[in-house]
Amino acid sequence: MTTTLRSGVLMTETDYGVVLLDERTGAYYTLNPTAALVVRTLDSGGDGAAAAAALVAQFGADPATASADVAELVGSLRTAGLLRR
Repeated sequence: MTTTLRSGVLMTETDYGVVLLDERTGAYYTLNPTAALVVRTLDSGGDGAAAAAALVAQFGADPATASADVAELVGSLRTAGLLRR
């Protein structure tokens, strides 16, 4: 299953990472560079494994830690209602 931002969630690049705006609620979410990389990877059609691999490649993260961090971020984004189900 592909994980992407749901309709009505806008992503804007910043000098530090990205900001997500939920147009439905007006809430803003600031994502640091690592979280931004995960969201960009997922939103462009990659899965959790691809997002974790991107963290390993770009930031030298430990693969097991990267996988756990991706799962935690995806869970948080789902809880906030920012991802398609």
